[in-house]
Amino acid sequence: MELQFSGNMCRCLEAAVREIRSTELTQEVRLTDGMPDIGRVLASWGQPILRTKEWQNDQICVTGGIMVWILYAPEDSTQPRCVDAWIPFQLKWDLYEMKREGPIRVSPLLRFVDSRGISARKMMVRAGIAAMGEALIPMDAAIYSPDEVPEDIQILRHTYPVRLPREAGEKTFLLDEDLTIPAGSAPVERLLSYTFFPQLQEKRVAGDKVIMRGSGNLHAVYRCPEGRLHTVDLEVPISQYAQLEDTYGTDAQADVQMGVTSLELDQNDASNLRLKCGLVAQYLISDRLLAELTEDAYSPCREVQLKTEELRLPAIIEQRMESIPVQQQLPGVLGEVVDAAFLPDFPRQTRAGDHLMLDTPGQFQILYYGEDGSLQGASGRWEGNLQIPADEESRMDILVQPQWKVQSVPGTAELSVSTQYRMLMNTTADRGIMMVTGLELGQMQEPDPTRPSLILCRAQGESLWNIAKRCGSTVTDIRRANRLDAEPEENRMLLVPVK
Repeated sequence: MELQFSGNMCRCLEAAVREIRSTELTQEVRLTDGMPDIGRVLASWGQPILRTKEWQNDQICVTGGIMVWILYAPEDSTQPRCVDAWIPFQLKWDLYEMKREGPIRVSPLLRFVDSRGISARKMMVRAGIAAMGEALIPMDAAIYSPDEVPEDIQILRHTYPVRLPREAGEKTFLLDEDLTIPAGSAPVERLLSYTFFPQLQEKRVAGDKVIMRGSGNLHAVYRCPEGRLHTVDLEVPISQYAQLEDTYGTDAQADVQMGVTSLELDQNDASNLRLKCGLVAQYLISDRLLAELTEDAYSPCREVQLKTEELRLPAIIEQRMESIPVQQQLPGVLGEVVDAAFLPDFPRQTRAGDHLMLDTPGQFQILYYGEDGSLQGASGRWEGNLQIPADEESRMDILVQPQWKVQSVPGTAELSVSTQYRMLMNTTADRGIMMVTGLELGQMQEPDPTRPSLILCRAQGESLWNIAKRCGSTVTDIRRANRLDAEPEENRMLLVPVK
């Protein structure tokens, strides 16, 4: 006789791929007619732009580009000039098997950008781009439970709280803002470069909506009418919501990755700017599931054979932010700093037992006026490390959060620069839990007349379930006979009623 179990379907999302891809790009940039010849390249800035995300059968493909600005000192010793360029990129992730299409999330990161003159009229630009790509597909996990259980069958159930990714999508929107240079700042004669850093301070699920609030920092380098270079940072508020397919309770959480899809900055006059910035908010909603599984079964009156199956769930274990202080001394950099930037790279992971060792690289780029008043550029490589506990069965995915705030302190022989290397750490596990999916029941057996109806047993760290199963009793009968409300203390003598 077979005891049927019914499967209750639990819908969630699993990652078909979740990996980092990186590439280095080079491009020749030629000066336009009327621009003076190149003397020295001083600085380079870049802004990654996300264009398309596409599922192509056995791979996902992401396209975009890097907006690049190159500042150089002309050979004729006139004012520094800036040249802009667009460097397209394409990144691909192979899928290990054919999968049906689902949501794609991508977080691009500019690793470095530098330029050098290769002739009087041409420059070579080199840029590094990396991205965490995540392709998600819906999956159905069946959680089995028995239908009608005969009185003699003892069932052991256990409830596992599991956080699962349930829904993913994106919201695209445009920021169109008139911005004013703060009072006391030098007026703008010409914009040289601009970058935008969106960050969300609030990401929460409210019923059938995900609420996103934060701000974006516009960082611009410009020349004033006196010919000197300055920077300005302007904060732009971000407030959006996205409609969800399902309605969630208070346990639901939102993970949102922001991307810039377009960027324009125009100068209205000496103190007013017009920003147009396209953004995409790529969200992943997770919710807490209480999975009640049948872990074991037996009968004191007949033979029972178990049918088992492993339930695998893409569980989210933890999400947290980690920061590492970043400090660097740049010898020989003396004078007034115009602009300081830090470009972090994705960390390199190596496992050491129950820990992960993270090597966290990055690069400083400095633009400054030297002691002689000439404009100079400098850069410095930085390497940090962090050790974190990590279960061998878990997976750590790390997103680097670019920081626009870089502090600089001049010294007598060097410049000290500092910022933060910030990482969003997501710990996941393809959790496997054995569960009973069916029972094959034998014939009822007559009680053995020679067997005592009560035996004495010492609890030696065994659970009541194991004692009852081994002795042919039930947990309820043992508790009643010994007046127990919980598991017995070790070495306690128990009266065990036998069926």
